[in-house]
Amino acid sequence: MPELAVLDVEEHALGWLVFLQSVEYIRTREQKKMLVGQGPYLVDRRDESIHHIPVTTYATGDWAELYLRQVKGIRPPDPLVAAVREHLHSAGTMAAIRHLRKQAPGFGPQEAKTYVVAVRDGGEPPEELVTLTQKPEKCPPLSIETLTGPNRQCSS
Repeated sequence: MPELAVLDVEEHALGWLVFLQSVEYIRTREQKKMLVGQGPYLVDRRDESIHHIPVTTYATGDWAELYLRQVKGIRPPDPLVAAVREHLHSAGTMAAIRHLRKQAPGFGPQEAKTYVVAVRDGGEPPEELVTLTQKPEKCPPLSIETLTGPNRQCSS
């Protein structure tokens, strides 16, 4: 393994992206000395944990959403909730159920009803139903790997 050094650091809303490269490449800028395929590391702003982002995941541009979902457990908002809420207010429960089933054909009648009733009652639909609203990814991104956990002194 060649000797590595920090090539660049970029500030991001989630923390700092650290890009490593071979020392030989940094010194010479010769393409044949360049390491490829490794991806940056994220140092989390809140807890100083360190995570490796595979280069293919980073290149898609969706790595931050994946990080929040996979590492932090933050579920992105379901895009259909707003439309279902709109149908509930304008046309009622049955219209909202029909709209949901049209937009997400994976729903059976009972699942759609459960989803719509949760939204109607002011809550969030259950996670297992939210996953039915999302189209499966043809080529899912590689997982982000946590290298060091949170610094307990920095957590708040």
